[in-house]
Amino acid sequence: MRKSLVTGAIGGGAAVVIALVVLTLHGSTSQYSLYVDARTEIGDGVSESHVTIQNSGYAPLTNLKVDYGNSTDKIPVLNPGERIVLSPPSMSKSVTITDDQGLTVTKPFSEFNE
Repeated sequence: MRKSLVTGAIGGGAAVVIALVVLTLHGSTSQYSLYVDARTEIGDGVSESHVTIQNSGYAPLTNLKVDYGNSTDKIPVLNPGERIVLSPPSMSKSVTITDDQGLTVTKPFSEFNE
């Protein structure tokens, strides 16, 4: 009887540890998540626009379409943690990113003076 209780306690403890590890690894991170930063840097009479796109989820994103309104870029695969910086057309006011996983992110370009 005592051996059964010890075995049950060990098994239950192991289950709790496994559950905590899984929750910690995937915690607040979604399977599909995208970080987008769209900015225009202005200085010395010159302006440069950049769009940073990072897969902040834990699964690959596929067939990303980056739409600037007047032109588009395509990214076939963006793996977890991978980051890409793009240079959009200079007249872009916002960017919309969509993918096969159903994500849609729209960001206006923020202006920064150097």
